Amino acid sequence: MTIGDLIRLLSDGEFHSGEQLGVKLGVSRAAVWKQLQKLESLGIPMEAVKGQGYRLVERLELLDGRAVVAGLSREARPHLTRLFVEETLPSSNAYLRERFAQGAGHGEVCLVEQQSEGRGRRGRTWVTPWGRTLMLSIGWRVEAGVAALEGLSLALGVVLARVLERHGATPRLKWPNDVLLKGRDGELGKLAGILVEISGDAAGPCEVVVGMGINVDLPQAFRESIDQPVAAVHDQAPGLSRNALAAALLNELLPLLAGFEQQGFAAWQDDWNARHAYAGCEVEILQRGERESAVAGDVDEAGNLWVRQGERQRRLAGGEISVRRRA
Repeated sequence: MTIGDLIRLLSDGEFHSGEQLGVKLGVSRAAVWKQLQKLESLGIPMEAVKGQGYRLVERLELLDGRAVVAGLSREARPHLTRLFVEETLPSSNAYLRERFAQGAGHGEVCLVEQQSEGRGRRGRTWVTPWGRTLMLSIGWRVEAGVAALEGLSLALGVVLARVLERHGATPRLKWPNDVLLKGRDGELGKLAGILVEISGDAAGPCEVVVGMGINVDLPQAFRESIDQPVAAVHDQAPGLSRNALAAALLNELLPLLAGFEQQGFAAWQDDWNARHAYAGCEVEILQRGERESAVAGDVDEAGNLWVRQGERQRRLAGGEISVRRRA
């Protein structure tokens, strides 16, 4: 019995007694009780009524590999080697890095309900509530070396923005790898983070794992526990399911990865600049513990951000630089 098995039973809107759950799951009532306690610890709201049993307060949509594959286009499907759907992992990116170490990884996709050690840029922790986000990683092998991947994280942000725009949302892009959205309170908050990890030869074959962590439906209590403004897909696109979102993203991401070595970021540059959250705004540049003020401009064909400091034009590359809008 897994958490997912229990959630599937409790999500039908009906009450189930501990005894009924045990019979359906093939475990003891004591084992069911332990899993019910685990649901509460994961922040999954549950209703218990004496004499009737248990049910979830609201239905959770579980990740479904068959539904995701069924939603793939003819263009994307040939690029998918294998799809993994996991309940919990330390990190979906780390999972695919291990697959590369085993001689696999290329064209493989990993979706996970919750990560215990997910990372964002600069080693920051990416905290996720169970079953409320879309954690998606893709492994890809590139022959032309690291230079051919300039601007990849920005192109990935454009893909997510395009998909959400088709469902009525209006996301904005923050250099170099965040996607923002106006949340319930009308404030622009972090919707998604993108992490690109590369290993191998700088001038030759290398292995890439791209990861996206996307907030889909965040409970209010969880939002209040985060020390920065956050947003979720359902704030602006309440009808978009996680499985449909996963399929729509893979329909764009797999062909992007297949052609990025040839196209480069130049093919995505205008689309990124059109969605730039802070174009023309005064921003703070955070680098090696120091803060500087500048006015943000556009990104160039390599994905570098140009800023203006007085009369001086300055180019920012990626790495350990972070740009924030001044309050």
